[in-house]
Amino acid sequence: MNIRQATEQDFDQIWPIFHEVVLAGDSYGYRPDTSKEEAWSLWMRSPRQTYVAEEGGEVLGTYYLKSNQEGPGAHVCNCGYMVASQARGRGLATILCEHSQARALELGYQAMQFNFVAASNTAAVRVWTKLGFETVGRLPRAFRHPEQGLVDALVMYKWLEQSG
Repeated sequence: MNIRQATEQDFDQIWPIFHEVVLAGDSYGYRPDTSKEEAWSLWMRSPRQTYVAEEGGEVLGTYYLKSNQEGPGAHVCNCGYMVASQARGRGLATILCEHSQARALELGYQAMQFNFVAASNTAAVRVWTKLGFETVGRLPRAFRHPEQGLVDALVMYKWLEQSG
């Protein structure tokens, strides 16, 4: 498995992953009908950096890294992760999250925050908790799950620096 910074050309392989995840409507707050152009802006243009995990030239997962806020909150970053359905269950989310934490420290961030984790996404909550993220907030009925209806959204946070 190779993780590297994404190029514009990688988006042709990121798009099917993005589209599949967003269309499912069970983990991200993006509209299911998000266009390829909007997805490119959200995943490639807006973040500070975007990465891909590939194997044999095939992109199996991706994440972005960006500042969660500007100004006094710019030391906290935010990431979003997506894994292709055929690559799930192999620990790729863990690998991507560990990579993103190391990269965040290299870029000068001190903490990482996930703003809107659907509580129904138990696999993600389990992985993030295992990696040291704490649930610091709960937004009641803030996420509309396609099968479960209104579920809570979690704010998860981890201080990355060893001291402080």
